[in-house]
Order: sequence, then C-alpha cells, then structure tokens
Amino acid sequence: MARIAPFKGILYNTNTIKLADVVAPPFDVISKEEQENFHRCHPNNMTWLTLGKTTENDTNTNNPYTRAADYLDTWLSKNILIKDVAPSYYLTSHTFPFEEKPITRYGLICLVGLEPFEKGIVLPHEKTFSKIKLQRLELMKACRANLSAIFSLYSDRENKILNKLKQAVLEKPADIDFIDNNNHKHRLWRITDNHVHRYVAEALEDKTIFIADGHHRYETALKYQEWLTENNPGFNIDHPANYVMMYLCSMEDPGLIILPAHRMLNEVPERLRTSLISNAPQYFDVTTFPFEKTGKDQAKNNFTSALKSKSSLNCIGVVMKDRSELYLLTLKPKVMERKFGEELPAPLINVDVTVLAHIIFMELLEFDQARLDNERLIAYSSIAEDAIEAVAAGKHDIAFILNPTRIEQVRNIAENGLIMPRKATYFYPKVITGQVLNSFDR
Repeated sequence: MARIAPFKGILYNTNTIKLADVVAPPFDVISKEEQENFHRCHPNNMTWLTLGKTTENDTNTNNPYTRAADYLDTWLSKNILIKDVAPSYYLTSHTFPFEEKPITRYGLICLVGLEPFEKGIVLPHEKTFSKIKLQRLELMKACRANLSAIFSLYSDRENKILNKLKQAVLEKPADIDFIDNNNHKHRLWRITDNHVHRYVAEALEDKTIFIADGHHRYETALKYQEWLTENNPGFNIDHPANYVMMYLCSMEDPGLIILPAHRMLNEVPERLRTSLISNAPQYFDVTTFPFEKTGKDQAKNNFTSALKSKSSLNCIGVVMKDRSELYLLTLKPKVMERKFGEELPAPLINVDVTVLAHIIFMELLEFDQARLDNERLIAYSSIAEDAIEAVAAGKHDIAFILNPTRIEQVRNIAENGLIMPRKATYFYPKVITGQVLNSFDR
C-alpha cells in the first residue's frame, strides 16, 4: 500500500528572493559549466546545496556536503528559506513550449513512504551508478533533508486525483507564480485541507508508484533509512526519514513528455570505432549519410528524419569524431530473440537502450561491466544536434542518437519488476529543484 502524506515544506522567501535566480535542474543533468553559472547567478542558488564545489583542502569535516548543511541552516536562520506552519500538499503546474505550442504538466509534491522495490509498491525502471549513490548518501547524512523531489508517476485514467486537487485551488491565486530563466511558467498552490489530504491519500494507496527521474535519490533515501536504523538508537517507524519527498504526475497527463537520452562516449579506442561499422552488418542494416553529397547540414537533417521515421523499429544513429558521415543501424529481425531470448525478459528485449547496451556496447565495442558502471566515461544529451556537434568538436569520441522510450514500455518494464540500462528515459522538462524542500528534523 502506497503511503502518501502532507508535510511542512521549506520554501524560499519570495519577499526577498527572485525564484528564477535560485531554482535549478536536478543535480545529475547539470554540466560543470552550468554548475559554475548557477553558482555565479546567486549566492543562495539551490546548486550550492545540491552540487557544491570540491577543493583540495576538503576534509571529513569540511567538504561539499558539510558546507551544504551549513548553508541550509544559515539560510533558514536568515529567513532566506522559511518552513511552512501547516502540513500541506503542494500542487504545481509547469507550462513550457514543445513542438511550437504551449504544454502544461501538473505535479503533486508530497511525502511518499519508503518501500523496498521488491514490495512492488514503488518501482524503478532503470539502473543507477554506484559512485553517485555514495555521494548522495553523504549529502543526505549532512543535510538531513530531501533537497529535491523525486519525479514519479501513477496511473489515473479517469483523472480523479488531479481533478480533486484542481478543485481545491479553483478559487485561489497561486501562492507562487514565476517565469524561470528558460521562459517556463511555474505556479504552486498550498493545499492544507485535511479532507483533500485524505481523499488523495486513499485514492493513491492502491496505486503503483513508478520512478520516472530520481532513481539515485530514492535508492539513497533507502540507504539513509538503513544507516539510521543501524546508527540512531532513537530511530523508529515514526521518524520522518521513513518518507521521501516526491513529485507525483499522472501517466495520462498530456504534459508528460519523454525525450531520448543520447549517449556521448569518451575513451573509445580508434580500433573499436573503426570496427564498429564494419562488424555491425552481423546484426544491423547500415545506412550511411555522407556529408559530401548533400552538405553537412542536409546530411544531419536527413539522418535525424530517417531515425525518427523508424521509431517503431530498433534503429540507432551513430556519430564518430573525424568521420565525414553519419550512420543509422537498424536491427535485423529476431536478432535479439535469437541471441538473448533465454537471457533477457520479453518486455526488455526489444527496447532500443537494451539493444544499444547488449549488441553495440558489449558485443561490438567489447565493454565490460566496469566500463558500463563508469559515469565519467559517458555523457548524455536530450538534443540530437548538441550530441552530434559535441562529437564533431572532439569533445567526445562517439555518440549514439536514439528515439525516445515510450511510456507504455516504461510501465510494462516496471510492472514486471525489471529495469532498463541507465538513462533509458529523459522526462522533459525536469522537475525543478528549489520549489519545496523537506527537512527531517528542522
């Protein structure tokens, strides 16, 4: 049974803080350059908490995690952040442009009871990096708080839950209303009505919660709960760390957009880059888009259009540095079934990221598990043009351009207790960090 609860959130003081200057994306989609820009933008930007700088003088008692805890306490003491006095649900709307039209997505920020995945109440759909979870655990130990909400999904075909929440705020102006630096519009309403709290909690208790974005943070919350159990004699079932802050969105929300997560790889030897295309016909039909015939820009347009047109097939684009051509690899029929039919479950076998991991990474590029688990050697982008240009500029050795994973694939894989390779999805836009925080003991 899913446990849903209101909480006394911590919010920026909008009387003194311009929210556009302090909110940020989740930590794991922020580049080094963007981190610097966010830090320069405002001394109270959320990245000072979620993605602090390391120094050569860091120690066990003075490091990015302890400094984040100090910032959090200082901002609270100076009323830069203020804790609400009443337990609330926080209904949010996020309006953004997509394919040249405005789209709005709604989300409910609340607490959800922590459950191990094997219970089937909260389900993941992709793998995580071990090193990142260790870093996030140190941050949680220091701050004793959820600094950003985990983006999660539930199914509600009749839209009863969102309709109830909207009805509760129908006559109220938004408590927070601002435009961020990407020109996206955000609104937030506090809902303190106990009747609404009970209705939503009861409506969600029989639902399965699917993690869309924030697997590292959820698994870290489980590890923190385990650490408290072992190290805090006063820890019991009533401790606030038995819950985690989530942003819950309906799978049927028209604003729920999934973009592809294109891969950009480093340290791929020339030998393997050269052999990739020559060995690919064992498994794929290969289409080449040379720059000479149509020009680079037209070749890129033809390449991305052809990839999109094959979204119902397993088709993967390849871009390599120092090459004046692009490639589309279209999987031949029944390859995955013949090669991995006894190893991989049916819901996973023909998902593009599974094909990429098993055929391209492990077979053709000879990656082992240690290579796949090294987050330093791989970067991601949701924009094909950016990934292509990054390789052309020599920033990466090779990029793989993908079609987006479909929401029904995510649901089917999670419901069957399975997980995809890392970064199988890119839910767009990300849930911003900084609208609401949840402290365990402040």
